[in-house]
Amino acid sequence: MLHLRLITPPDKTDEVVRLVERTVGTTHLVVLPGSARNPVGDVVMCDVAREAGDELIGALRALDLDTRGSIAVENIDLSLSDRAQRAKDEAPGEGADAVLWEHLADATHEESTLSVTYLAFITLATMIAACGVVLDNAILIVGAMAVGPEFGPLAGFSTALVQRHPRLALRSLTALLVGFAVAMAVTVGFSLFMDWLGLFTKEQLEADRPSTAFVYAPDAFSFVVAVLAGIAGTLSLTSAKSGLLVGVAISVTTVPAAANAAVALSYGDTEQTWGSTEQLLLNLLGIVLAGTLTLLTQKWLWASQRERRAP
Repeated sequence: MLHLRLITPPDKTDEVVRLVERTVGTTHLVVLPGSARNPVGDVVMCDVAREAGDELIGALRALDLDTRGSIAVENIDLSLSDRAQRAKDEAPGEGADAVLWEHLADATHEESTLSVTYLAFITLATMIAACGVVLDNAILIVGAMAVGPEFGPLAGFSTALVQRHPRLALRSLTALLVGFAVAMAVTVGFSLFMDWLGLFTKEQLEADRPSTAFVYAPDAFSFVVAVLAGIAGTLSLTSAKSGLLVGVAISVTTVPAAANAAVALSYGDTEQTWGSTEQLLLNLLGIVLAGTLTLLTQKWLWASQRERRAP
């Protein structure tokens, strides 16, 4: 269930209340006339089944409530109410399958912002992965994958393509390209510093590395895994199961490939640099393609379901 808190201009309150009342899957309607002070207006609160949430939010935006008032949405972790249960039963579809497009756009917008924190995480992840590839340590590689924040911009770019948000697409692409460029540049310096300390050597990089050689040897499986991870990651975002993103993060070799390319570049190993770059680009392409197709499929399925239940 979702909880909506709305601030409505007085001339819109009756229309908003009627909209909530006729939306299947809503309950616990509360109207507080004149309670809002900034902006001035009435407060309307209700609970709505997740599968009916996107339709209701879209209708509220059509009333300009997002510009003249306010729409706040919260997830309800627990609701002990027979009315809430009936609302969920009446709403068509399953809550886990519902996509809240406004929430998805907002979440990916935040995750795809080029910030100091984002740059810090992707740089630290790449440096950890650099240690992993030189030492041929799979544990460090997995740790670097989990730390890397690159799925946010990838999901943001896919969302932008489906929803036709050019600003979000540009923001996501900028975060992705600048993030990896900065991370790889810093990792080149880090590799040279570690070589100066005697902790990294070219011999380690070019030795047999059975646990990490895959990061510079792209093949068909690289693309297949990236596509599967992209689908899983997108589903975890749209179904609000964000905890699954950690599993998605350690399924693809974006950060390790970038790290290996940076270390190889610091030693002038063009073969590994190019192989790792191919691996990186292949994974990025697979995730974006899978994410976009998954969102398009979900959008089509949900639209078809709406058409079937329309009078």
